[in-house]
Amino acid sequence: MKGFVFHGTGQAAWEEVPDPAIKDPTDAIVRVDTVTICGTDLHILKGDVPETRPGTVLGHEAVGEVVETANDVHTVGPGDRVLVSCITACGRCGYCWERTYGQCRGGGGWILGRLIDGTQAEYVRVPYADLSLHALPGTVDSKDAVLLADIFPTAYEVGVLNGHVRPGDTVAVVGTGPIGLAAIATARLFAPERIVAVDRAPIRLDAAKHLGADALADAGQAPEQLIADLTDGLGADVVIEAVGAPESFELCTRIVRPGGHVANIGVHGKPVTLHLEALWSKDITLTTGLVDTYSTPTLLRMAAAGRLPASSLVTHTFPLEKMEEAYDVFGRGADTGALKVVLGGEQHEVVAVRAA
Repeated sequence: MKGFVFHGTGQAAWEEVPDPAIKDPTDAIVRVDTVTICGTDLHILKGDVPETRPGTVLGHEAVGEVVETANDVHTVGPGDRVLVSCITACGRCGYCWERTYGQCRGGGGWILGRLIDGTQAEYVRVPYADLSLHALPGTVDSKDAVLLADIFPTAYEVGVLNGHVRPGDTVAVVGTGPIGLAAIATARLFAPERIVAVDRAPIRLDAAKHLGADALADAGQAPEQLIADLTDGLGADVVIEAVGAPESFELCTRIVRPGGHVANIGVHGKPVTLHLEALWSKDITLTTGLVDTYSTPTLLRMAAAGRLPASSLVTHTFPLEKMEEAYDVFGRGADTGALKVVLGGEQHEVVAVRAA
């Protein structure tokens, strides 16, 4: 089969790799139908994730069909159409008992495409299949479902729920890439008074408006003043960091109101300064987190009911064998307008699905 193989910083290729095989009694083999590329895949290519070794097939999000299961797999079987979660859960350790699957100590957590071969291939081995695969309703399109493998549960759990978004809140989302856009879409479920989207790219701000942001702020033009004007000088109740850069994190801590929440989603590759000299007296709550995906079943039900605008984030589709081209387009999003790219399914040529 073929897969997209990491060969070291800045180097990867779509090439022949060995077919996956059952190794453990909780494994399943999935034939990949639809995949997407995540910002964390770009972080791996940049060298920000040193534990990923050269030779690893990248990717941690997919929709596909189960072709083989080991003896201890009971919730799915051959022929089932499934969502492959970005998080693998053993289901037996203390963290899994608390539904914090991202911290699994039984061999799970974020392992696909990081510690073991991932989903950007024609087939993938999924450990602990009972908790790491989700059977898909026939009403959920693959293009919608694949975005529920990572970005929607990440935005919802690590951003909206950790940030304790409540009705009537002012919510500021700093960074309107795919994760930030998903945070806007899921924050709306809690009826905030307003959502302010902050970014430097006009095309991403336009997408934020399309998904329900009430106000737009250019990150390079004093967004602090806009948020102060909207909140009588107090600041936002909840600020969601969805970039992973020192300047964006520090902006978040400047625009949160006393007693507010800063929910960090962004993957940080550089040290960040926490200005406690300015924050110690403000009673703020700062949360970080790796997604646990405990919300995936709920999000799937919402998608099946047509209440989650998942595929509206997809701007480009490609066939699987165009993986290298898809990475190039996604990695140059500021030039290409790419928000989320999807590969596979019934697509046979490169298509720009929606101009933001």
